[in-house]
Amino acid sequence: MTKLTLGSHPYLLGFEQLERLLERNAKIGNEGYPPFNIEQTSQNSYRITLAVAGFAERDLSITVEDRQLVIRGRQSEEGEDRVFLHRGIAARQFQRSFVLADGVEVGEAIMENGLLHVDLSRAEPETMVQVINIRKGD
Repeated sequence: MTKLTLGSHPYLLGFEQLERLLERNAKIGNEGYPPFNIEQTSQNSYRITLAVAGFAERDLSITVEDRQLVIRGRQSEEGEDRVFLHRGIAARQFQRSFVLADGVEVGEAIMENGLLHVDLSRAEPETMVQVINIRKGD
């Protein structure tokens, strides 16, 4: 039995990239830290919100790498002379990745009350009709 893939289906031409995207997304870690929400704020815009309590703006980085939004957090070790009797607040680094579809652009990032908001927007694709001329062969 042969494996049916998007690239091998006769009516789905040029979808090999989508198949690679799904495979790459399946490899992304499923760790639960930090927790996050994804909400649709309008028909063509989204907001990702991460709970990053304890992180300052300087401890976070947001990049787009190969159509993938990557949010990293690493707390600086200020006050190393502090002595904790109990340390229940995690001070660990993290990396969260979100695969972006073509046409999705990252807007602004806002930090408020321990939540990092990253706004995304998707451009409305234009509907176009292309007429292909047929020429007579030799």
